[in-house]
Amino acid sequence: MQGFDRLGGRIALARSHAEGSGAAATPAETVASPAPDSRAHDGHLHPSAGALFAAPQDALARGAAAVERALAPLVEIPAALLVAAEVVILFAGVVSRYVFHAPLIWSDELASILFLWLAMLGAAVAFRRGEHMRMNALAGMVGREARAFLEVSAVVAGLAFCVLLLSPALEYAQEEAFIRTPALDLQNSWRAAALVTGLSLMVAFAVLRLAQLGRPLLVLKALVVACLIIAAFWMLGPTLKGLGNYNLLIFFVGVVAFCVLAGVPIAFAFGLATFGYLALTTRTPMLTMVGRLDEGMSHLILLAVPLFVFLGQLIEMTGMAKAMVSFLASLLGHVRGGLHYVLVGAMYLVSGISGAKAADMAAVAPVLFPEMKQRGAKEGDLVALLAATGAQTETIPPSIVLITIGSVTGVSIAALFTGGLLPAVVLGAALCFVVWRRYRGEDLSQVAKASRGEIGRAFLVALPAVALPFVIRAAVIEGVATATEVSTIGIAYSTLAGLFIYHRFDWKRLRPMLVDTASLSGAILLIIGTATAMAWGLTQSGFSRALADTMTHMPGGALTFMAVSVVAFIVLGSLLEGIPAIVLFGPLLFPIARAVGVHEVHYAMVVILAMGIGLFAPPFGVGYYAACAIGRVDPVAGMRPILAYLVALFLGLVIVAAVPWISTGFL
Repeated sequence: MQGFDRLGGRIALARSHAEGSGAAATPAETVASPAPDSRAHDGHLHPSAGALFAAPQDALARGAAAVERALAPLVEIPAALLVAAEVVILFAGVVSRYVFHAPLIWSDELASILFLWLAMLGAAVAFRRGEHMRMNALAGMVGREARAFLEVSAVVAGLAFCVLLLSPALEYAQEEAFIRTPALDLQNSWRAAALVTGLSLMVAFAVLRLAQLGRPLLVLKALVVACLIIAAFWMLGPTLKGLGNYNLLIFFVGVVAFCVLAGVPIAFAFGLATFGYLALTTRTPMLTMVGRLDEGMSHLILLAVPLFVFLGQLIEMTGMAKAMVSFLASLLGHVRGGLHYVLVGAMYLVSGISGAKAADMAAVAPVLFPEMKQRGAKEGDLVALLAATGAQTETIPPSIVLITIGSVTGVSIAALFTGGLLPAVVLGAALCFVVWRRYRGEDLSQVAKASRGEIGRAFLVALPAVALPFVIRAAVIEGVATATEVSTIGIAYSTLAGLFIYHRFDWKRLRPMLVDTASLSGAILLIIGTATAMAWGLTQSGFSRALADTMTHMPGGALTFMAVSVVAFIVLGSLLEGIPAIVLFGPLLFPIARAVGVHEVHYAMVVILAMGIGLFAPPFGVGYYAACAIGRVDPVAGMRPILAYLVALFLGLVIVAAVPWISTGFL
């Protein structure tokens, strides 16, 4: 199987059982093969069965496991508290400014300081839990020992990146001590220390992970290979400096491709390539790379990422998502293909709340899939439609990709939120046409049509949940809150609805939800940080100017530019996933779009939908495997059914690209 997975999905913790004793089991690293019913925290396929090699339980492994168990809560609890603190601070800022007309001048500053700590601690939690995004194409095709070596090498690569950047990060924190924050009058080193802390924790977790393997020869082999590669590049430094821009191909194509295909998490692949390029081919101090990493990770707009991720978990926990789906099912459940239409509509509504596709799918699929299977729907078609709706709804606010585009290109997020609604309707209509073709002969003789009373009751129950997307959009458009702050309004709204309307609020789930939010957010933000550093390196090399000149003067003007962009972002979406692709190429291509006469909001919708198709298209699209994991369906089952949906999505994308009004008509 090809695609992306989480690092910990293949180096998984296994429990050994002592024969005839009640001793506690000790974790040991094992490499695992895919299991159809396994899940990752954010919905990505998380292989967890069929160990390829087992680690002996020696004293070192047991000691490392004990240390990791003791260290884990010392990182996870502060990370969870930081998520909660950000919610409180930003919501207090909204209430103070809009209700009492007395802005808290320090709220954004404090939120920014804590945000970098949240990002780095979250990245450390993700490292420990194996939740940094990676590609497993090559690892799935090689033999047992080679696969084990690749898994260990992925950990070693992360360790190498953190060790190489640790000294520059410390120097960066010392330099920041000379800067004081304007509102709180704190040394900026308090904020910059988060980089040192996060990198140090990832080093510690990497060492503990390797120690738990109990296979010193395998670990030594991976370390030696890594050291030899680094030494070879270092010795070639003088030669590389004379190659000029050919180094862009060596590092940003060759090194990145090698690392990604070998299973190194994307964030570390980007980071190692950028570090090598700057250190060996330029005179740029590594302090600058740390600064770009900081800049990419801590842009205040990106604080919406963890807050919307948490909101997505909250609407599932409180039953709001189930209420929306039940109402739609009462309306359309008696129509041929009705529940498939409900799936399309439910994903549209839920996407307007959570901002994260994995959260959307996890909220909708468990509610609909059992009933759809009872009606005879094949699980392959179900997971295919689920993945297709994930691609369809990428432009619906508050999409994390929309927020990222606004962050890196300067396009108005309010305009992006407004422009994203209708393109998703066009693609949804294309999917519904495929559903109609496939299910126009469905047997519904055993399905009863809901009465008006039942529909009315379902509507009343769902009304608070259905209203939430409109509350979020209205708050942004009317200026009540920024795109960053509006998620806190949604969180407060969902909490009150869960407590007093739906009477579903499990306090015991809050801590795991907050930790999951920090972990997923840290993994996303580290990718954005390293991609920002790489994009800066590309810009300094003159590559962006050359690319702009080439694409501006292509024959065909805007039409050719849009066609090339569609193809490029479908490929980038499948290989790099949406966010790193946007961070890398958004600052380069959006100015070109303006230069050739393409509206920036229109262009944003086209590239987001193109990336969505790549992201959810097998065999490489990570989103497809996310849908399979959430639906507990073998990925092979959906390969054929999804083809028609992908064709429909592409035709819908062509319509959106050809008719700018669809994206800009309501601006």
